[in-house]
Amino acid sequence: MRVLLTGSSGWLGRYLAPLLANSGHAVTGLDVVPGAHTQVVGTVADRALIDRTMGEHGIEAVIHGGALHKPDIVRYPRQAFVDVNVTGTLNLIEAAVAAGNDRFLFTSTTSLMVRADVREGAGEAGAWWMDEDFAPVEPRNIYGITKLAAEQALKLVHREHGINIAILRTGRFFPEDDDTHASPSGENLKANELLNRRLTVEDAAAAHLAALEAAPAIGCDTFVLSAPPPFGREEAEELARDARAVIARHYPDAAELYAAKGWVLPATIERVYDPSRAERRFGWRAESDFGSLLAALREGGPLPFAHDPDYTSPIVAQEREACMC
Repeated sequence: MRVLLTGSSGWLGRYLAPLLANSGHAVTGLDVVPGAHTQVVGTVADRALIDRTMGEHGIEAVIHGGALHKPDIVRYPRQAFVDVNVTGTLNLIEAAVAAGNDRFLFTSTTSLMVRADVREGAGEAGAWWMDEDFAPVEPRNIYGITKLAAEQALKLVHREHGINIAILRTGRFFPEDDDTHASPSGENLKANELLNRRLTVEDAAAAHLAALEAAPAIGCDTFVLSAPPPFGREEAEELARDARAVIARHYPDAAELYAAKGWVLPATIERVYDPSRAERRFGWRAESDFGSLLAALREGGPLPFAHDPDYTSPIVAQEREACMC
């Protein structure tokens, strides 16, 4: 298919664009900054640009991975989030419908599910079980609010026009250090998150490819994307009280392997993302998980995730270069 991929210069785009191309798709990348996989430089908030790009490249499907993200909150006003994340999404889906496209993928975020009480810690029943039916959804910042609004707009267009839509709420796959958690930090934190809320960027890209191909069978649905947790719902209470005991039950040598690395296991786990619907509905399951991490530690091999504390998004790098001129 001829696919329009927004956010093609970003972290996900640099993995997803070549994966799509290697699978036989003709990819047109669109981003606000140039990149190796970007043919059109501009913003999704520009409707004329979107319409022109759809026509000139004969686009048959859209993967909308571009957005302003949570770290952008300190750099941009709220209106910019509305313009890009909401208006931009409407521009794309309306243009896709006008072009007769039958499928549209939207890269959303599990962040919009983290309401105030979830952020404060575990619930009465223990660790929150975060699947697609988790409710109510009350985003805590403008990033989550605009992502949720975009999801609702897409569902409206599906109801009106029937275009197939897959909404992919991705867990964490960024390579840089967390901007809010100081301890543990770096690789240790990413390793811990594979237990309950992280996936690799390679797995995120693979999920998009699988959803694109399965879109006609999906219709319109929302999916949480994360590495499969080793836990069951029945362990939620114990996870919030003594996560290390639960981890030891599933992975008896985890503590020893962590100690050799100088890492610490989480004492508690207060939320767990459940990606099982994606496996049931379109056959995607993350290849890398906490077991993969432990296997790498046992064998002395490379860790199954990217960690780059110096990583900056292309738009931030561009802004810095502009300031230095």
